[in-house]
Amino acid sequence: MEKQKSLFLSELEENQDKLYRLCSIYSDNNEDSKDLFQEVLVQIWKSMSSFKGNSSIGTWMFRIALNVCLRFKSKYTKNQNRFIRLDSIAIINISSKVDDENNDEKIIALRKCVKKLNDGDKAIIALYLEGIAYREISDILGLSENHIAVKIKRIKSKLFNCINGIL
Repeated sequence: MEKQKSLFLSELEENQDKLYRLCSIYSDNNEDSKDLFQEVLVQIWKSMSSFKGNSSIGTWMFRIALNVCLRFKSKYTKNQNRFIRLDSIAIINISSKVDDENNDEKIIALRKCVKKLNDGDKAIIALYLEGIAYREISDILGLSENHIAVKIKRIKSKLFNCINGIL
């Protein structure tokens, strides 16, 4: 148990920022991102005993994170159809406003465009933007390395067109 805890904490320290950014791509606001990140951590911790070492622990963590994010997105989409959205009520989220003011407008445009992608493309580009190698992305998603390379090229083209449309 102590070994699991140590492994979990060391890998979390190394990957927490990447995992949080992945969560933020699948959520609409900072609070949802935090909740989703917390759920990812809980699921990783619960699954630690099932880690077999067939891949790196980082790859395994991203696979869990991606599954949790996709489940969240699916539940969120289903719930959107059951509730009426009150767009006339505006709640100011100070922390996201500060983040956006400190970011370059191109980064903000990139974030908006990534959120418009379908879930599969969003997963691929999120992992790519985190600097994860094609081979590891292919392991996480269960696709061939060549397929990942082709998809990334197509996604980059979509994002380029989207960003140019915004700016």
